[in-house]
Amino acid sequence: MTQHGEEASGDRWAVILGASAGSGAAIARAVARDPGLHVFGVHRGHFPDDATALEAEVRALGRRVVLHVGDAGDADGAATGAALVRDVAGARSVGLMVHSLSGASLGHFLSPPGEALSPRQFEKTFNYLAHSFVYWARALHERDLLAPSARLLGLTNLLHDSLLHHCGLIAAAKAALQMYVRHLALELGPHGHRVNLLKFGSIVTPALARMLGPEGVVRLEGSMREMIPAGRSCTFDDLGRIVGFLARDEGEWFNGATIDYTGGMTLRLLDIILQPE
Repeated sequence: MTQHGEEASGDRWAVILGASAGSGAAIARAVARDPGLHVFGVHRGHFPDDATALEAEVRALGRRVVLHVGDAGDADGAATGAALVRDVAGARSVGLMVHSLSGASLGHFLSPPGEALSPRQFEKTFNYLAHSFVYWARALHERDLLAPSARLLGLTNLLHDSLLHHCGLIAAAKAALQMYVRHLALELGPHGHRVNLLKFGSIVTPALARMLGPEGVVRLEGSMREMIPAGRSCTFDDLGRIVGFLARDEGEWFNGATIDYTGGMTLRLLDIILQPE
């Protein structure tokens, strides 16, 4: 990016995958405000009221916004979405792509027949959490949509290097995403673009709240307060601010990195495990 504030980035756009609610919506609001990008978001239509509110907020900031209802989690969805971006924004217009898709399956690899993770669940989880990052990067690059010094950002969390119960498939997909980020950083680097992975602490998104239920959310938030030295969990505002920073000139030298933005979430882990009853 070249400038901050109201003069921001001319007609540059942010493509946000998974934009209507949760992390994607928070990032869309943040980058519309600073560095001042227009927003092209893709979502599956699960949160129509949130999508309407997001559109109004982005427009109130003086930015253009297009929220496309579609499936961003496969190659066809990426091709369709990129063609729409070309129609709306034009060539070399995308200064930022953020991959904020959910759609993972939980379960054990060796569960009894009928309960084990199915091939379809493997395919869907890897498509949504990993492969689609490459599909979109390729679709934007092939259509000459990436602006000079564009930033491509994947999102991950502590699951990608953990052995948390039921989360093996998610961890494997996030590990694949990390490898995709590194290789795309090499391939897109000569074109002037930057590709990174942002690992942030747990935020209670709508998808996570549905998965955990009310009691699980309370337990998670309590655990975060105990584990994180600051005594609180990461917020959507925290997430939005760091993505805005990475989209500006100050973030240009990050490339192929997995950026730890967990607030020191693992620093007290051993201490918590070993402390007496």
